[in-house]
Amino acid sequence: MVEDARFEDGGEAPLHLKALDPDDLTVLSTLVQDGVVPVTEISFNATTRRFAMLVNRFRWEDVAAAQARGRDVERVQSVLLFDDVSKARSMGVDGGNKDTVVSILALAFHAGKDGTGRIEITLAGDGAIALDVETIDATLKDVTRPYVAPSHKAPSHPD
Repeated sequence: MVEDARFEDGGEAPLHLKALDPDDLTVLSTLVQDGVVPVTEISFNATTRRFAMLVNRFRWEDVAAAQARGRDVERVQSVLLFDDVSKARSMGVDGGNKDTVVSILALAFHAGKDGTGRIEITLAGDGAIALDVETIDATLKDVTRPYVAPSHKAPSHPD
């Protein structure tokens, strides 16, 4: 007997999201929380005014489906781009050590004058990256297929 395909059999399309305001940025923040980034995969191009990170993103949006199906949780490589960046600086990030890996805790926007502001990328271990921006213009795009999270479990944050 032939059965119709179910929605869950179709798989999920890779994420490709744009953030243009603080509420949108909050959504991206939720999706990149606990993402890990080798410092060698962070770049700022002052000429194009673009800041980019290749994030090994934990797939928070897939946790319930993984638990329901009894399968491992996943990560996926995603590009996190910020355009219209006039200045980028970091604190507590050892960019000179190529083995350094940072973990993203949150993204936040701090408004300045006339629509400008600062995007702050808060990192585990008291690190941070600050981006002075003309406006919020961020993109999150999955660029690989999901893979089993090496830890086989969801990240947790003890109180």
